[in-house]
Amino acid sequence: MTSTRSDDDALWIRGTTPVLVLFARQRCHCAEDVVQEAMLKWFQQDPRPENPRAWLFRVVRRLSANAQRADRRRERHESVASGRNNAWFMPTPDVALDVQAVTDSLGQQTLEDREIIVARLWGGLSFDEIATLTETSPSTASRRYQSAIASLRRDLNVNSLRKDSSRGQT
Repeated sequence: MTSTRSDDDALWIRGTTPVLVLFARQRCHCAEDVVQEAMLKWFQQDPRPENPRAWLFRVVRRLSANAQRADRRRERHESVASGRNNAWFMPTPDVALDVQAVTDSLGQQTLEDREIIVARLWGGLSFDEIATLTETSPSTASRRYQSAIASLRRDLNVNSLRKDSSRGQT
């Protein structure tokens, strides 16, 4: 049985969506909605972008920044705390790190550094793709990534967060 383009798209989307949600959570609390809107925009593209992964990261970044601004406006008008859950990701049995400690440590990073970490570690973006996303050079993206990872390692008191088999590649 041969797979159709639709089947290939569905498999690709299923694997990409959780990473995009994590990426969007760096800026906003409606990450799932942002990713859904980005996916709809992707499906409407004709022709589809040459590099859909990088394109989706850019769109999610823009949409989550818009949502972040809307959240800030709304919060200025609200007098009662909303009681949102601030966890960025859910604990899993195969992860040896304390999810809350990682979330806290990531929260201490700048927004730009958090985006680079998520795009690289969970999104698998190259430094060239991250550079395009963050409007910097690949070497700047790499330096900021290395610096942020070193900071996380210190905060979490671990020797390595993940063996990055693509280290040195852009």
